[in-house]
Amino acid sequence: MINPKWRGDPVRVYVPNSLSNTVTVINPQTYKVIGEFPVGAQPNHVTPSWDGSVLYVNDTDGNSLVPISPRTGKPGAPVEVTNPYNLYFTPDGRYALVVAETLGRIDFRDPHTMRLRYSMRVPCSGVNHLDFTADGRSAVASCEFSAQLLYINVAGQKVVATMPTGIPTNMMRIPGGSMPQDVRLSPDGKIFYVADMIANGVWLIDASHFRKIGFIHTGLGAHGLLVSRDARYVFVSNRNEGSVSVIATATENEVRKWWIPGGGSPDMGGITPDGNVMWWGGRYNGVVYAMSTTNGRLIAKIRVGAGPHGLCVFPQPGRYSLGHTGNFR
Repeated sequence: MINPKWRGDPVRVYVPNSLSNTVTVINPQTYKVIGEFPVGAQPNHVTPSWDGSVLYVNDTDGNSLVPISPRTGKPGAPVEVTNPYNLYFTPDGRYALVVAETLGRIDFRDPHTMRLRYSMRVPCSGVNHLDFTADGRSAVASCEFSAQLLYINVAGQKVVATMPTGIPTNMMRIPGGSMPQDVRLSPDGKIFYVADMIANGVWLIDASHFRKIGFIHTGLGAHGLLVSRDARYVFVSNRNEGSVSVIATATENEVRKWWIPGGGSPDMGGITPDGNVMWWGGRYNGVVYAMSTTNGRLIAKIRVGAGPHGLCVFPQPGRYSLGHTGNFR
């Protein structure tokens, strides 16, 4: 189920080290570092382009997207882009959406040249992650610092509704406190999962009517979301307690929790094409974790740079990329 355009690309793990301003490249078959190169300043995520022809390092403070060839694993000349904290692509491939978190906007850009087409201001603070409805007409975005979700009309390029998730705070265990993070659409297209690292769990948002329909407590610092290859489970990284929760999509409840031996700080990640191994950046520990998607066993812990953040495993099954660290359809 891998698009033939990128099926032949070597499988690699690309790790942006946001504090040491480098990208580490890992061979997921040998669990060995095979390369490293510098980028500008504070790389936060590595994002596959809509057509899978290039991977982009979101060089936030360096105000650029650094292209990586997925065939060679080597970087190219940076493309000037303002404040790219995160990067997404509309399902029709028409636009790249650059999430400029500190500027409070989402920029609609040409997906090939990255030329700015339209800049959409957002009525919130700390916009950072998003995903699209099944029909691609709308998107839900999280705003971590104002504890809000946005409902976006993609074609109209405007925010049409907002929703509070709780009390804005950066302190854990505050009653009602909230800091929404990663957003992923459920495999059946009915629910948006939203990880909340202060509420310590995952919100369930009705994708059709944009309303809360539930909350699943997972663990301290619920942050990143990955969907298993068979669509039966959602894996949630609990960054502040060193664990990964497993949510069953059929029942929408946590069915197990796996702890990283010795503790850790799993952040954002990706799953190998065969679906057997999930990779997470250890944000505060300067390592990445390779864990079994079957039993949660820690297969490898690999030293990388400082502040490893939104790592990307590429290639992946799918027809096209919606961005982030590898959200494919």
